[in-house]
Amino acid sequence: MAKTLISELVLRDGHQSLIATRMRTADMLPICSKLDSIGFWSLEAWGGATFDSCVRFLKEDPWERLGKLRKALPNSRIQMLLRGQNLLGYRHYSDDVVRAFVQKSAANGVDVFRIFDAMNDMRNLRVSIAAVKSVGKHAEGCISYTTSPVHDIPQFVMLAGELEAMGCDTICIKDMAGLLTPYATTELVTALRAAVSLPIHLHSHATSGLSAMCFLKAVEAGATMLDTCNSSFGEGASHSSTESIVAALKGTPYDTGLDLAAIQEVTAHFTEVRKKYWQFESAFTGVDTRVLVNQVPGGMISNLSSQLKELDALERMDEVLGEIPRVREDMGFPPLVTPTSQIVGTQAVLNVLTGARYKSVTNEVKNYLLGHYGKAPGKINEAIRKQAVGDEEIVICRPADLLEDEMNRLKADSETFAQSEEDVLTYAMFPELAMTFLQERNAGSLKAEPLLTREAATTAAERYAPNEFKVTLHGETFHIKLTGSGHHGEAQRPFYVSVDGISEEVVVETLNEIEVSGGKGNGKKKTSEPKPGASRPRPSHQGCVTTAMPGTIVDVKTRVGDKVEAGDGVLVIEAMKMENEITAPHGGIVISVHVKKGDSVAPDETLVEIQILE
Repeated sequence: MAKTLISELVLRDGHQSLIATRMRTADMLPICSKLDSIGFWSLEAWGGATFDSCVRFLKEDPWERLGKLRKALPNSRIQMLLRGQNLLGYRHYSDDVVRAFVQKSAANGVDVFRIFDAMNDMRNLRVSIAAVKSVGKHAEGCISYTTSPVHDIPQFVMLAGELEAMGCDTICIKDMAGLLTPYATTELVTALRAAVSLPIHLHSHATSGLSAMCFLKAVEAGATMLDTCNSSFGEGASHSSTESIVAALKGTPYDTGLDLAAIQEVTAHFTEVRKKYWQFESAFTGVDTRVLVNQVPGGMISNLSSQLKELDALERMDEVLGEIPRVREDMGFPPLVTPTSQIVGTQAVLNVLTGARYKSVTNEVKNYLLGHYGKAPGKINEAIRKQAVGDEEIVICRPADLLEDEMNRLKADSETFAQSEEDVLTYAMFPELAMTFLQERNAGSLKAEPLLTREAATTAAERYAPNEFKVTLHGETFHIKLTGSGHHGEAQRPFYVSVDGISEEVVVETLNEIEVSGGKGNGKKKTSEPKPGASRPRPSHQGCVTTAMPGTIVDVKTRVGDKVEAGDGVLVIEAMKMENEITAPHGGIVISVHVKKGDSVAPDETLVEIQILE
């Protein structure tokens, strides 16, 4: 009989950590029968960022994915990651939504619910744990492990005792950033084993290169369950490879009893699958001991890399990683795990890209500072709180106690496009995103983001001009970098460029186009008829409202003729999955609004124009 139980993470956390959660269901299903036969204690396959990614990028119904996996894995426990009162979104939901989500997840195939709270505020776990127990499923309560001046082992032991009292079946040490060291693992597991009677499950990312040693020390200290990931998506920001841990423990008192040859068949499948997702590969796939300082978890590293690449700012990753600990300290040392990792990380990006700390503050940071996510572990920087939220009242009760039941309203709001309660819950997680997704699904027009072959990408690169170059004119050389552009196809298309570090706008009027085939310059020439359409104006005075980051307009809060005061919210933009309220730089009268809900916007565009009153 196996002495150490293994949870395999390749269907969720592995690809979340290394390819920004982009693996499609079609690439999972062919190997499920083999995964199902190996004898893992559980297969983590749902929750975390998979729900968001399915809707946002893959255009797959996440509930349909769960149903397909349930059918393909009849003998396995399917495990999901649930963020307590946050569920799978980025805010707290009312208790009736939490209960409905757990009930539907269980009905559609989830057996094990790993439940955590980013703040380790146990008040935020109570309802979800009770909901899991009420449907007869396995509740695994998490301690979000971190290090800081306000975290220590006695505190973690106290949290474990509370989880046991709530009725959890197992306790998970969730070391999402790979901060555990071998001897700290021994000390923590030993203390937990002495304090609680529940099995201890260790989850530790390999980012710092220490996780395999921590696993060995954990089982020696009495942990009986380990999280590993198939080597095809293992190591680095992911987890210790399943094959390596199985081999290391074979023939010892901690033997997993798993067949290494069978696992390697899974490896062969996913090694080939991974090649398809090369465009989403994280640049941070190896050992990175900086995590011991910046504490950025594996899944966040992958997504942060992807997001900075989209912003054409990947070269500023080191600056962002340096800013994250400072933002975390300002916010009272929360463990960095979704949603706090995204909240802290996005604010750090804003601080770096705008060139001024907290010049732009996301709505999620404001809500955090107001206590809407729970009690911060340490002391919040009061100057930053004052700057961000002024004198607004701080929440000291369980945040969800302030929320009215939401399900009836959500059903009413989504009745024109939701076809099931599962659809309503998808809408609850991401209202704007889900509405578009469900409408497109109903119309049969869903289209996933493309998976480019390397050959196609090479051909595309040969067809288009470089975005950074030097131009010599009349003996003077200028360094030019393209930072953005208007929509392709416009007759007069603005290009935003940096000329020797100074932002400029160049308007290019298309008279004709040459289509280049294969990069050989022998394509056909075609004329282009002028097309109507005007770009947004560039900021020209202090009343122009702009955004610091590219994103999507999710709310327009003002109209032409409105009187606004400096600091009033005029727009809400979504960037990096976080909402950021854009405020009026000065008081005055709104004289033009150049955007509408759903528009994509870029820096150096005037979104709203205000006539400043003297």
